[in-house]
Amino acid sequence: MISQLRPSRFMPAGHNRIATSFEFFPPKDEAMEKTLWESVERLAPMQPNFVSVTYGAGGSTRERTHATVKRILQETSLTPAAHLTCVDATREEIDAIVHQYHDAGVRHIVALRGDPVSGAGARYQPSPGGYENAADLVRGIKRAHPDFEVSVSAYPERHPDSPTLDADIDMLKAKVDAGATRAITQFFFENDLYFRYLDRVRARGIDIPIVPGLLPVQNFKAATNFAARAGASVPAWLAERFAGLDDDPATRKLIAAAVTAEQAIDLLDRGVTSFHFYTMNRADLVYAICHLLGLRPAVQQAA
Repeated sequence: MISQLRPSRFMPAGHNRIATSFEFFPPKDEAMEKTLWESVERLAPMQPNFVSVTYGAGGSTRERTHATVKRILQETSLTPAAHLTCVDATREEIDAIVHQYHDAGVRHIVALRGDPVSGAGARYQPSPGGYENAADLVRGIKRAHPDFEVSVSAYPERHPDSPTLDADIDMLKAKVDAGATRAITQFFFENDLYFRYLDRVRARGIDIPIVPGLLPVQNFKAATNFAARAGASVPAWLAERFAGLDDDPATRKLIAAAVTAEQAIDLLDRGVTSFHFYTMNRADLVYAICHLLGLRPAVQQAA
């Protein structure tokens, strides 16, 4: 409900109550690079705990990922986390990437199994001579450099390749046992899904932070297709919110900001204080949502 945005009840007193992280994807061309860096510059004053940079399906963006992470490290005050997958690489090749990141000053990796080279929906097979799965990858990262912080993925509605949610939680437990210290969820739109999942995870003795991943819906059709590939459900009420707005991008943005702000504020009211935003390299919605949560840009001190 929009009426839930009452400051007296929900807004934090200062920055310390809420931790955020922002996810970007590496640009494919000059125009996308410009958009990316405008977004990074816009969101940097919100002082996120870290920003992550994705690794494309089949490792297709790995070089652009490395370049983006290094530029963030060199040109901003942000703390970058590099995504890394098991796909289409041997252990030696992945270990070399891990060493390169460490040498560059990166100390946080988001370790993922990754989608098959042929794309999401195809049957996954470990690469010959490569890491078998995300738990195996976490173990390799920690073996190479124990000081790396390693975040992993979590799936409130289970990973599309998992036969059951229990099997999916077994994999999360294996990743934690291998050294992961944070899990970031696939996006979801119903908060009860997250809390039911959290109950099951805690019942398994998994006590690391399970940070909710939130996706501001910039384009409802694209988000629906994305959700179908990721195994996330799209509730009827969300479709209704965006009905009739296909040719009205200005109103879509207002609705998108309101919907995700409602979701985040409900999570905050129920005790959640860490949020991971899938920015899609667009800063405006995420900036507005953070503002509604009570976050404000850091004040630059005069020299």
